[in-house]
This record gives sequence, C-alpha cells and structure tokens, in this order.
Amino acid sequence: MKTLFTLALAALFSFSALAQQADLRKKISVSGSAETEVTPDIIYLSISLKEYLKDNNSKKKVDITILENQLYAAVQRAGIDKSNLTINNLSSYNNATEKKKNPDFLASKQYKLKVTDLNKWNDIIGAIDPKGIAYTNIDSYDYSKIEDLKRELKIKALQAAKSKATYLVEALGEKLGSVIDIQEINNEQFPQPMYRNVMMMKAESADAAANAQAEIDFKKIKLNYVMNTVFEIR
Repeated sequence: MKTLFTLALAALFSFSALAQQADLRKKISVSGSAETEVTPDIIYLSISLKEYLKDNNSKKKVDITILENQLYAAVQRAGIDKSNLTINNLSSYNNATEKKKNPDFLASKQYKLKVTDLNKWNDIIGAIDPKGIAYTNIDSYDYSKIEDLKRELKIKALQAAKSKATYLVEALGEKLGSVIDIQEINNEQFPQPMYRNVMMMKAESADAAANAQAEIDFKKIKLNYVMNTVFEIR
C-alpha cells in the first residue's frame, strides 16, 4: 500500500512539473522579409605575365622585370594604391645549374589587382606589352558597404514581421505581446561575373589582342533576408 502511495505521489509531481513546463501562452507565428540588389564596386582581377622570345630567338628574351615595371607604372598612372597589387605566384629559377640546362626557360609571375573602376583596368592592360600577357581574368567581386546593408535589411525584415503580426492580432480584437522567438533565413546571391575573352593572349595573336577591350557584364548582388518570428498574444 505504501509503495502504491509513493508511485501515485511521484506521478502527481511529474504531471505538475510537465504542466509548469508547457507553454500555454497564446502565440502567433509570422514571417517578414526585405531584399535589395546592388552593383559590385570592388573587383579583384588576376593577371599573369610571362617572358617571351622575340622572333623565337633565345638571345632576344623580354625579361619579366620589364613586363613587371610596365604593370607597376600603369597601376601608378591609374591612381591605384600599390597595396592593391600583390603577387599571387612566382615561377623562376633558383638553381644556376638548371638555368644552364634550359636556357630557353621563360619565367612568369601572377598578380592580383583590386580595382573599383574597370575603365582603369582597360588602361592598365593597354600599357603592358601584349606579348608578355599570358592571361587575365576576374577572381571575385564585392560591395564595399555590404555589412551595413545586411544589417539594414535584417532590421527591415524584423519590422515587417512585427507589423504583420500586429494587424493580424488586432483584427481579432487582441493585442500583440512581446517577441518569443526569432529565426533568421538569408538568401544571399553572389553570382559569378560574366566575361567574354578577357584578353586571353598568345604571342601569335598579340597584335590583334592589343586593341581589345575587356567586355564584362556584372550581375548584381542580391540580398534577401527572411525573419521567422513568434509573438505572444495578450
């Protein structure tokens, strides 16, 4: 009998604890969203310079230093800070013996350049010996005020959710209480830049490529945020 009483008492306490844990508040769940599109204003470009032989004569090599100086000078004339130009990769001889084995070795360097105006990029490329350009392309791009924009959109989405919840609750003669839960969903889209033959060069076609202009079509960065919220109904 004592055992049964103990079990009944334990069950009563368990039921009481569950009742206290259960959320019996009246609630409303709504979503709010905000979105925008922006044009990238920061572009990261890569360029590869490579030594070449004039008229296929190994004694008439255009040194990588000459090409590099042309690049640096063009960047300076464009008014771009030198810190925006960095070396990505380097291919060169460190061993004199290997140099002797292969006197026709052609050194190359790869650079990354940060620009905010593609017209400057066209001017820079046009100032470099086209036969010394192995290739150029776009690595990535960004928007300078992206974090501020994200914060603004999230706030707008949250405000939209609260506004929706308010008029829905008031339509039933109730009042909106405090927020119980917020969940963020983002749909950021950073599409790859579309570019067509951005100065892909070979020595035999360098003369034709010298007058080419980079044809680049940027798709806008699209930011979309959804805030799933739960409010109490008073």
